[in-house]
Amino acid sequence: MRRYAVLGAGMQGTAAAYDIARFGEPEGLVLADVRPEAARSAAERVNQLVGTNAARWASADATDPASLRALLADADVLVSAVPYTLQPNVWEAAFDSRTSMVDMGNDTTDTLRLLERDAEAKALGIALVPDTGLAPGLVNSLGNLFLERLDEADAIRLYCGGLPQNHKPPFGYKLVFSVEGLVGEYTDETLALRNGEVVAIETLDELEELDVEGLGRMEAFTTSGGASTAPFTHRGRVRNYEYKTVRYPGHCALMRVFRDCGFWGTEPVQAGGAAVRPRDLFCALMRSVLEDPEDRDLVVVRAVGEGRAAGRRVRLQADILDRHDEATGFSAMERLTGFSSSIVAIEIARGAIGPGCHAYETAMTGERFVREIRRRGIVVDVREEALD
Repeated sequence: MRRYAVLGAGMQGTAAAYDIARFGEPEGLVLADVRPEAARSAAERVNQLVGTNAARWASADATDPASLRALLADADVLVSAVPYTLQPNVWEAAFDSRTSMVDMGNDTTDTLRLLERDAEAKALGIALVPDTGLAPGLVNSLGNLFLERLDEADAIRLYCGGLPQNHKPPFGYKLVFSVEGLVGEYTDETLALRNGEVVAIETLDELEELDVEGLGRMEAFTTSGGASTAPFTHRGRVRNYEYKTVRYPGHCALMRVFRDCGFWGTEPVQAGGAAVRPRDLFCALMRSVLEDPEDRDLVVVRAVGEGRAAGRRVRLQADILDRHDEATGFSAMERLTGFSSSIVAIEIARGAIGPGCHAYETAMTGERFVREIRRRGIVVDVREEALD
C-alpha cells in the first residue's frame, strides 16, 4: 500500500509530497490542486529536488465529489492539505472511495465528529488521522513523548509559533499560512485540561513570557486548536494539558485591539454605502501588510512536562528552533507541517497504523515520531531536570 495522493499543491502540501518521495517508497505519488498550473509546478519541483520522476500532477477540486473520487481511485493514502473548512468534504470522499487519509488540521468540533465514525472506517478497512500538521500535530507528539516517559504526569504545556527571522514592528509577524486561519486561531474557542477537567478558555489570554535560546524574550498566549482532542484523550492520565502560541513581544496586545474594536466581526456593517463584513476587510488589508516574501521564517516549538519518573519529581523540556532551508527552499513552517503529516501518512502506508478513525495523539508514539522527525534533519533538544 504505497500509492499516495496529496491534495493541495500549496506550501505545506508540496513539502509533504517531497517528504513522501524521499521516505515513503512510493509506488505512485500524485500532487493535485484545483489550480492545474500549481499542481504541475509543485510536482516538477519535487521531482527536481529528489532527482527522480516520483511525482506526477493532477487537477482536483475539494468541493467536487466527482473530482475527489477520480483522484482517490488509484490512491491508498491521501494527505489533505486543503483549508480546514474543506476537510469534511475530503473525509466523505475518502469513505466513499475506501482510501486512508491524513489531514493537516480542522476545527476541533469537526474532528470529534470524525472520530465518531471509527467503526465505519474499521469496517471499510481504512485509517483516518486528522490534525497531523504542526499544532495540532507535532507539538502533541512531544506531549506524547513526555507522557510515555513519566510514571505520573502533572502537566503538559505546549508552545509553538511561526515567525519572521527579522522582527519588524509593529506586528513582528509574517504570514506563514492564511490570514483567515490566523484570525480563526485568535477568535475560536480553545480547550485545555485543567485540574483533570476539560475546560474552554478565552483566546488572546493568559499572557506569559518565554526565554528562547537564539531569540531572547518572547511572549506566549492562548489560541485555538493547538491541543485539539488531546485534552479529552489524556483526561485521567495528566491533570493539566494546554497549548499557547509564541510571538515576539507586543503582538498579543495589538491583536486584542483589533478584536475588541470589532475588526473580526462576521456580521455585515454599513461602510461607504456598502455592506461589509469587518473580518473580510481586515483579512484583505492585513494580507498585504503581513506578507513579506523577502524575509525568511523560523518556527519555535517548546514542550514542557512535569511529573514523576523513577520515583523522582522531574521537569522535561523539548525545544525546536527551525529555520527556512536554503538548500530545498522550504520554509520552516512548510517543513514542520508538511513533514509531520507525511510521517503519519507513511506510517499508515506501511501498516503501522491500522483501520479506524484515530485521534492524532493515539495514532503513533511520541518516541517513534521524534525519531522520524529527526531523520528529516529537524533538531529536537530534549532535557530533563530533577525538581526534588
